[in-house]
Amino acid sequence: MPTTQAFGTTSATAPVASLTIERRDPRPHDVQIEILYCGICHSDLHTARGEWPGTVYPCVPGHEIVGRITAVGDHVKKFKVGDIAGVGCLVDSCRECDNCKEGLEQFCSQGGTFTYNSADKISGGHTFGGYSKSIVVPEDFALHISDKLPLDAVAPLLCAGITTYSPLRHWKVGKGTRVGVLGLGGLGHMGVKLAVAMGAEVTMLSHSPSKEQDAKRLGAHRFVLTSDAEQVKTVSGYFDFILDTVSAEHDYNFYLGLLRVNGVMVCVGVPPQPITVPALNLIFGRKSVAGSLIGGLPETQEMLDFCAEHNIVSDIELIKPDQINEAYERMLKGDVRYRFVIDFKSE
Repeated sequence: MPTTQAFGTTSATAPVASLTIERRDPRPHDVQIEILYCGICHSDLHTARGEWPGTVYPCVPGHEIVGRITAVGDHVKKFKVGDIAGVGCLVDSCRECDNCKEGLEQFCSQGGTFTYNSADKISGGHTFGGYSKSIVVPEDFALHISDKLPLDAVAPLLCAGITTYSPLRHWKVGKGTRVGVLGLGGLGHMGVKLAVAMGAEVTMLSHSPSKEQDAKRLGAHRFVLTSDAEQVKTVSGYFDFILDTVSAEHDYNFYLGLLRVNGVMVCVGVPPQPITVPALNLIFGRKSVAGSLIGGLPETQEMLDFCAEHNIVSDIELIKPDQINEAYERMLKGDVRYRFVIDFKSE
């Protein structure tokens, strides 16, 4: 099989460094993509450093991929050489279960094949992600990218974008919906942009007063400092929907108190410890706590088209591959607004 340069790690304590990996030749329904840009997601860091169970080494992270088609299989119909395409968190699924047939490949009953660190049913090994010069995927798992938007800033839409778009769409957020977005980071800043574009009234909920100016710049209509009791009182029982993007420990019950009757708080962040929610906090007000993953392929394409129509991209800082380790350390400090993107054109 052909080889390509990649950037990954060989153990939980090893830094990200240049590696050589194998990629398969395109099969009849495959496309080969020269990777131009790949966003850095916090899950990349967790996986590379073995902080989540199941990391297989060598590990090449990356699931926010934008590139150019360089080869297509004989039976490919959706793409041609030269097209710009994206790859998100999935590169395959069974295609046969009820979830897959409904376009919910992220919930494939047999287990979807994720873009990296997932069992690769084709090679028998494990998948390598977008911190690399090229990737080969089935055409059904590649996405069309509009040429109206800057490609480097599009890359994070393949994870941060769809992670926030999917719950907003599923719970029918739109005009007249009062939305609170909890946490202003890689996910939160996309949640603000998308909810505003959908017509909702959007409030940024943050414990950092320094985030107010940026929240307003991104389109938030209001800012509530959650450490200020007087400000919190103004939104008690106020929101129809809270998008919780926070991955640090926090009090879910505090935010349930900000929901209206029938309100829902959807978690897309993953705190390290289990949460405790007394049943009475849900029963009084018929409130819900829910979770959401990414979206399936149809919804991800819908999200990309929506972003092209509304001129929505991620706020990014472009880096070179040799800056990945530095980017990881800065991510841990919250020192990025709001997504690092690796520029493989610079190599």
